[in-house]
Amino acid sequence: MQSLNVNDLNNTRKSQLDLIFFNRVPKVGSQTFMELLRRLSERNNFQFHRDAVQKVETIRLAEDQQQELAEVISELPEPSVFIKHVCYTNFTKFNLPTPIYINVVRDPIERVISWFYYVRAPWYFVERKAAFPDLPLPHPAWLKKDFETCVLSGDQECTYTQGVTVEGIGDHRRQSLFFCGHAYECTPFNTVGALERAKFAVESQYAVVGVLEDLNTTLSVLEEYVPRFFEGVREIYDSSAEYLTKINKNNFKPPVSEKVKDIVRRNFTNEIEFYQFCRQRLHKQYLATHLPQKLLANQVNLLK
Repeated sequence: MQSLNVNDLNNTRKSQLDLIFFNRVPKVGSQTFMELLRRLSERNNFQFHRDAVQKVETIRLAEDQQQELAEVISELPEPSVFIKHVCYTNFTKFNLPTPIYINVVRDPIERVISWFYYVRAPWYFVERKAAFPDLPLPHPAWLKKDFETCVLSGDQECTYTQGVTVEGIGDHRRQSLFFCGHAYECTPFNTVGALERAKFAVESQYAVVGVLEDLNTTLSVLEEYVPRFFEGVREIYDSSAEYLTKINKNNFKPPVSEKVKDIVRRNFTNEIEFYQFCRQRLHKQYLATHLPQKLLANQVNLLK
């Protein structure tokens, strides 16, 4: 995609519902974005809906479950936002009107490290145990694992084998899964097929896919491309940045060396390519609305 024409980059115009579907990826700052949307709902007069916390999170649904989800979302009053950890769901497949799709991605290596320590944080188990008292507590040896040792020792938890499928939210490696969809072809880790499906969905369906590491650009693009919902988002973020950046922050996460990160990167080639694809698209959307038209031709060459 080389065009920097705003209309070519604006999938919001394809939507048939005045409704955002934020099928959020875990550990990409989505709690912060949810809080922003909650505050924006009061400012911009739309309804805020999020899926209930579940004992076992299922992100890849059977076809009848996909249809049920799409029907539930389609029946929400307009304007609304609906937020859930789930794969991209094609509403037109069920003859239902299309919502405005948004999501956020993060550097896949930083994300996998964040998840590793997130599920070991003491407060995580306090919250889970309070919601689901019958959940067993994890083994102390598992809780004491550190990421570097896990990778260097060849622990199965930190061995990212190409083409392997692990179902459920526990397979935190596959950021692209949330864009590829519910098909079985989306499930093997770091495959070209899943990468291409995910890219196609982003380019053809998503209004905006933000990037955690480019937060200011993300907020600017959301405000430009989905103004009905995101007008004023930068003002809200700037006024509460100190609080918003601390939401769900894990102070128990130690630093990880570049040596270990490089080892992990070798098996995340397609996940990294997908992340860079989303980042490039976000920058194109930003340039299309912020650069004078006479400069766009030169910028296209820089983005090739």
